[in-house]
This record gives sequence, structure tokens and C-alpha cells, in this order.
Amino acid sequence: MNQLVDAENFRSCLNKNETTFVYTDGACRGNPGPGGWGAILHQGEIFTELFGGEEQTTNNRMELFAAIASLEFMPEGSTLIIATDSQYLQNGVVQWMPKWKKNGWKTANNVPVKNQDLWLKIDTLCNKRVVSWTWIKGHTGNIHNERADIIAKQAIARLIMSGD
Repeated sequence: MNQLVDAENFRSCLNKNETTFVYTDGACRGNPGPGGWGAILHQGEIFTELFGGEEQTTNNRMELFAAIASLEFMPEGSTLIIATDSQYLQNGVVQWMPKWKKNGWKTANNVPVKNQDLWLKIDTLCNKRVVSWTWIKGHTGNIHNERADIIAKQAIARLIMSGD
């Protein structure tokens, strides 16, 4: 039976020798507009949820923030499999980032990489963890991906409600 625990209890229950599975999602109301991100982390039978948002952002930045928050949450040396429904995040990490780094964080067209601040952070965090990335099609019934989407949208709702 899976058990939802708060973030600090989750961290204290981690087995350093086991892989942690992470499902991330970002959302935005308007693009740009208020945005939220959500992440589901699970190892064995325990799992936790992380979320946050920004008042003025883009969907792509929220996708990246979900990954960053998950990586920051996990101790250095952890082994993670991060599943995302964002091809921007997946392709960015797996295909584009190595080329950007060689090109001084510029695209093939010699243009500065968008969201470079976040890509740099992801790169630094990944260098201290063992991370595999996988893309999953969104909204196809994967319960963890669906839940990450829900909590990302709830993060937006919290922002909007707190802004009144």
C-alpha cells in the first residue's frame, strides 16, 4: 500500500541504495501568466508531493522548475529517474544541453539559450546525482503524471487566490 508522507518524513525514509522515481509537470494560466509546478517523488511504497509557482512566468519555466525542485530536494549522490511529459525538458537535458555547453550556452543559430539560468541549475544539480530522464505522453492515464498536473494547477490557484 502506497503511503503519502510529508517531504521531511519522505527524505528521512529514503534508502540511499534505491532509485527514486520522479514525475514532474508545469502549468501556466496564460503564457506568460501565473504558473505552477508539481512533482511526485516515490521510492518503494512511500511518496511525497512538491509544488510551487510564480506570479508571472511561462509554462516552459514551470516545467524546468519542477525538475529543479525535485533535484534540489534529493540528496547529492541519489539515483533518480525523472519522467516528464515536457519534450522541451526531456530534449533539453538529453539532446540539446550537451551542444549548448559546447557552444557557450548558445543555440545552433548562435542565439543565447532561453531559460539559461534554469538550464545551468539543472546541469549543476545533475552533476551531483545519477539521473535518467524519460518522456511520457501527458494525459494518458499515468496516475503519477496526472497527479503532478493536478498539483501544478492547484499551485496556480493558490497564487491567484493569495493575490486578491
